[in-house]
Amino acid sequence: MPTEDANRWNLRYQADPRNSFELPRKLLLEYADLLPSEGLALDIAMGLGGNARFLLQHGLRVVGVDISYVAASKAKSEIPGLMAVVADLNKFHIPPNTFDVVINFLYLQRDLWVPIANGLKEGGVVFIECLLEDMRSIHPEINPTFLLKPGELQQSFLHSNLSKNMEILYYNEGWYKTATSHPRSTANLIARRNP
Repeated sequence: MPTEDANRWNLRYQADPRNSFELPRKLLLEYADLLPSEGLALDIAMGLGGNARFLLQHGLRVVGVDISYVAASKAKSEIPGLMAVVADLNKFHIPPNTFDVVINFLYLQRDLWVPIANGLKEGGVVFIECLLEDMRSIHPEINPTFLLKPGELQQSFLHSNLSKNMEILYYNEGWYKTATSHPRSTANLIARRNP
């Protein structure tokens, strides 16, 4: 586990009052009808567990993974049913054919996309929301490695090994306002694993 990443996120979750608790992402709320009412979900880079709580309330069992032990501990104390895991996602193994839902919000690790797709059961859905390069117009300090190029997420699911077993149900890119912080430019994708 990269110590500097874990330390940075631990400090952020300890010090930032805006992180007292997270609300579920808008994409998840608006497309909740695509979620099954039971099964197992994986929340990648779960933070304080706002999305995990929503999935649990929807009837799913949830494994939430984060590099920050502070975030995982706070999430677990707020959400007793959560299966919280502290792990470096660069070394985390997603078992194949295991999850009915996988969610990945505001964390970009391109080499996880194939394991995520393979980790879904047939009919399972994935929700992904990542920041776009446009974010550098308001935050030039963001490392471009952690930002998507326009169309990159969609193309990865349409024209790669992912396209063989994934059907895109929804895709959108653009700016939106947030209630708690600066505007964000994101790519949003929902896809289902086909038989």
